[in-house]
Parts: sequence; structure tokens; C-alpha cells
Amino acid sequence: MVDAPDAGPYDPHDGRGRCEWAGSTPDYVAYHDEEWGHAVHGVAAMYERLSLEAFQSGLSWITILRKRPAFREAFAGFDPEKVARFGQDDRARLLADAGIVRNRLKIDAAIANARAVLDLDTPLDELLWSFAPDPATHVRPAGLADVPAVTPESTAMAKELKRRGLRFVGPTTCYALMQATGLVDDHVAHCWRADAA
Repeated sequence: MVDAPDAGPYDPHDGRGRCEWAGSTPDYVAYHDEEWGHAVHGVAAMYERLSLEAFQSGLSWITILRKRPAFREAFAGFDPEKVARFGQDDRARLLADAGIVRNRLKIDAAIANARAVLDLDTPLDELLWSFAPDPATHVRPAGLADVPAVTPESTAMAKELKRRGLRFVGPTTCYALMQATGLVDDHVAHCWRADAA
């Protein structure tokens, strides 16, 4: 059993140590335990995660996490074929939707990115997974201070996505995407998910 004072967030109800960021709200605990760092595959699933990470830029993740059901409804389940057909009426609808982040640049990027995803010569999930580092060379972070914000792989991913016409895909956003979708496993050493991996 992990001891709370030495190991970051510790839930006395289940006896589990977690990554430092995960213990502040029940929403974060559920996201951390059930999703973050789990391998994600599929074009729509990866397009959703890419879009949500872009919307998160400059905001807290908890804001996006709590608005995710509204985002899914507003963006047609993040089906890139449907979003790519969004026109001015849809754009106006999204800008008026208080359930999501109403940022014009990010909304325009999500629509443009859906179109770019459809133009790829490789499925989005296959393209993104091609930037996953070799797990054998990845060093598990001891604590939050050891988790990078950017890596050579996330920088290369951002460059390639931009080259292919995607927006709001900088190296930091790409690394957050890599962590969230299991391309890298950044559960810290004292986290129960690190033992479960």
C-alpha cells in the first residue's frame, strides 16, 4: 500500500496512490483511473482526443472534461466525416453553445482538422501512433516534476500534423495527446496504474 505523505494523492477509500494531478476531484480520479494513458485507437476516437486537447489549450483540463458530453453532442460524436461538412450555420450554432468552449479559432480549427483528417493518406490513428516512442526506452517519471511538457516525438508529431494542414497542434498539445491516448505511459512510479500497466 502506498503511503499518502510520500506518494502524492492517496485515496483512503480504495488505498491507491495516484499521479499528483489526479486526486483533486472525483472527475479527475475517474478520468485518471479509467482513461488517461490507456491505448486509444480508431480515427473518430483520436480525432475527438485531438480536438479536446486543442480546446484545452490555455484552460484547465477539468473544464474540458466536464464539458465533454456537450462537446460530443455539438460535434456529432466527433465523426470527422460529419464535422467536415459543417458550414456557417453549424459554426454559428457552436459559437452560441454555452455547453462547450466558444472560441472561434478553436471551433474553426476543429472543423478544418476534420477536413484535414479526411484528406490524410494514412488513417489518423495510424499516423499518430507512428510517433509513439519505444516503450523500452521510456523512463517512468518518479513524480510530476519529472513529466515533460514536450518531447522530440511530440515536436515531430506537431510538425507533421501542421504540414498536413491541422491546426492547434503544437508540441505541448501533442504531448498531452500522447499521454492521454497511451502513446506514452507517464503514470508516475507511485501510481497504482503504473503497477497495472
